[in-house]
Amino acid sequence: MRIKHQVVAFDAADLAAESRFWAGVLGGEVDEDSDWHMVMVDGAPRIGVQLAPDHVPPEWPDGPTKQQIHLDLWVEDFAEAHEHVTALGATVLKPAAPGGDFQVYADPAGHPFCLCWQLPRQPGTQPD
Repeated sequence: MRIKHQVVAFDAADLAAESRFWAGVLGGEVDEDSDWHMVMVDGAPRIGVQLAPDHVPPEWPDGPTKQQIHLDLWVEDFAEAHEHVTALGATVLKPAAPGGDFQVYADPAGHPFCLCWQLPRQPGTQPD
């Protein structure tokens, strides 16, 4: 079996807000259908958004509606990425810990995702 594309699909009550958000994060465009939007990046499908009128956002990390999936987005410039995703509508769920290498956000539909970065190696340490 050959898989041509891998797509993560999110449920959302507001298709437009959710698909615009992920298109903005990934630098893509939205291909709209009535109850399904596909975020396309460089002509390839990346994120699907499915209409779910009764969608209840997960309450990260331990609420009654648990997270079921999340994305880790590894970025080169955390400050720039933070400004970009928050301008698109992301909210911070958990700030980075001192010396940490990730920060947790929610997209407009409440789905958690992380911006991650590599910490500089300490002199004399081996690469991972």
